[in-house]
Amino acid sequence: VQLQASGGGLVQPGGSLRLSCAASESTFSLNAMGWHRRAPGNARDLVASITSAGSTNYAESVKGRFTISRDSAENTVYLQMNSLKPEDTAEYYCYAQDGPIVYWGQGTQVTVSS
Repeated sequence: VQLQASGGGLVQPGGSLRLSCAASESTFSLNAMGWHRRAPGNARDLVASITSAGSTNYAESVKGRFTISRDSAENTVYLQMNSLKPEDTAEYYCYAQDGPIVYWGQGTQVTVSS
């Protein structure tokens, strides 16, 4: 599975962005898809995930501000990010899990700054 992430950019605090992660094949059988992020000097942390059944999980720091969704027909996962804060600045990576195998997309940079 190849993953293509897009949608990053520069946004002011309080603004919104939507990240997209398009898979090269059907995501129907994948256990889960989601997003991690890595800020400079930090480890890569889970931001949000969604299972094939539609269950979602979010990092505490983004709950209430970020929403993950999945369009199986388009083989795409989205991350809607609202009320962005400077501390959300990071490289965002999408992933897809197929049993014990995890596939990663390339990162997309999100910068929140005035």
